Amino acid sequence: MAANVRVLLVDDNPMVLGMLRQGLASMAIISTAGDGADALLKIVEEPFDLIVSDYQMTGMNGRQLLEKVKSRPATSRIPFLLLATKTDIAEKLKGGALQDQVEDFIEKPFFARDAIKRIKRVIDKIALEKMAREAPADGTLRGSLAQMNVIDLLQSLEMGHKSCLLTLTNNGDRCEMYFADGQIHHATYGALKGDEAVYKVLAWTGGSFQIDFNAHSTEQTTSRSTQGLLMEGLRLLDEAGRGAEDNVLEA
Repeated sequence: MAANVRVLLVDDNPMVLGMLRQGLASMAIISTAGDGADALLKIVEEPFDLIVSDYQMTGMNGRQLLEKVKSRPATSRIPFLLLATKTDIAEKLKGGALQDQVEDFIEKPFFARDAIKRIKRVIDKIALEKMAREAPADGTLRGSLAQMNVIDLLQSLEMGHKSCLLTLTNNGDRCEMYFADGQIHHATYGALKGDEAVYKVLAWTGGSFQIDFNAHSTEQTTSRSTQGLLMEGLRLLDEAGRGAEDNVLEA
């Protein structure tokens, strides 16, 4: 689903560039730059959807690159991720206007899988927003859960602060979730409502989804935030998986 998202990775460490590029290659169209000046030239020439840049680089650093990108009307709306040490984030980057211009800070050093997971969340959000802009006149977006699974969908709608109705269908089963500003406030799955309805579909990998950006509901049946529902749902899935393993061992 995110294959049409163009991402520019910027770092003067070839090993980090190669590691991130390899991890993200299946998720987006990836370009790389070895320093801020090279990155700026590529940004002027190509329409990127996301920029992921190291902060500490020789010559133009990541903050200077961010400021130049945000100062140009043609590129000012491109989401930006900064890779930086905990000290740099706390003392030089967080707080003030700069924080509002950065989609996320990824703390260095990091495990590749963790950084890729954080970047993927932003890629999925951008892909969903692009699909929403291309949605039919009725404001309804349709897709397959093979393109974007349930967890990624929920995280993307939360990050995008979307208000909508998400309908999931799989082998005759149907779940409806109403969002307001990215938070699930009402969900149904057959006779189930609220939190239990959400937990029921988190493991779905097949089926389809439909997002109606014009649908709303005032009903409140959930007791947790979207992130809280995901965390508890994943805990329950993990618990169920461990229980199944124990049963196999006992047999």
